[in-house]
Amino acid sequence: MAESRDYMTLPEEKGTVNISEEVLAAVVVGAVRDVEGVAGMMTPMGAVASNAKNARKSAKGVKIDMTGDALKVDIYLMVEYGHPIPEVAGNVQKTVFSSIEAMTGCPVEAVNVHVGGVSLA
Repeated sequence: MAESRDYMTLPEEKGTVNISEEVLAAVVVGAVRDVEGVAGMMTPMGAVASNAKNARKSAKGVKIDMTGDALKVDIYLMVEYGHPIPEVAGNVQKTVFSSIEAMTGCPVEAVNVHVGGVSLA
């Protein structure tokens, strides 16, 4: 699998399929919303975006690294009070892995979950 700066490229029998980082981030956000105990997405603590494109992705709480043969995803979220954090994080990892691979065909190397807070509301 080849990669480019803005797209994940998947070779197919009759050509290639290019999937943008924005599409991958949307798949991740949609998957995370389905996990019980997630209160919401958040930006990384102290993260400074180097350009507008990165600022847009960080605002969603998702960072995607497409430099290797498989995706590495970092997710920044808040957990609802009363839900076990390790359980919620594990469910997020499983859901994101399966959603990305099922919807895009892109292999996923790692899904790193960063819990930045607990929502009391």
